[in-house]
Amino acid sequence: MKKTIIGAIVGGIILFLWQFLSWTMLNRHDARQRYTPKQDSIMAYLNTQFSEDGGYMMPRFAPGTSNEEMEKQMKAIEGKPWAEVVYHKSMPGMDKMFMNMGRSLVVNIFIIWLLCWLLTKINAPSFGTVFVGTLGTGIISFLHGPYTMHIWYPSFDLMAHFTDALIAWGVTGLWLGWWLRR
Repeated sequence: MKKTIIGAIVGGIILFLWQFLSWTMLNRHDARQRYTPKQDSIMAYLNTQFSEDGGYMMPRFAPGTSNEEMEKQMKAIEGKPWAEVVYHKSMPGMDKMFMNMGRSLVVNIFIIWLLCWLLTKINAPSFGTVFVGTLGTGIISFLHGPYTMHIWYPSFDLMAHFTDALIAWGVTGLWLGWWLRR
């Protein structure tokens, strides 16, 4: 049990540190959150259009649109621009950011604890089994999350997510392969 808990804490910290580096100092996800000098006027306009927080897909069918009308609208919008807007009425403060970072760390530790629990159910797993099992978990997470969403709604940071999965889960796999075999 002690081995699983220590493995989870250190592994969770490894995942967290890579996420932190990837999104901040290395800025690997910049393509997803680009700057526009028109941001003030765009935000002013959006503030007049949205009354509540939400995710908006445009163009989109109005609720209750018939199948015939949907087909007609689909033909009309084919090849034209589209957008996803995630809108919030207020930006959280730094205190919220630190709370979110703490929650992320706790979730990462829990994820790795679950993985450690599974890996320790294998009868005498080798370093390679633990490493490949951990890396495979990262690839599964990538394929189920960012990649599957990218199929429908192309993202600009897909390769950043992919390398995040390889590096974070690969390094975690090296740690767990060494630690769980001790």
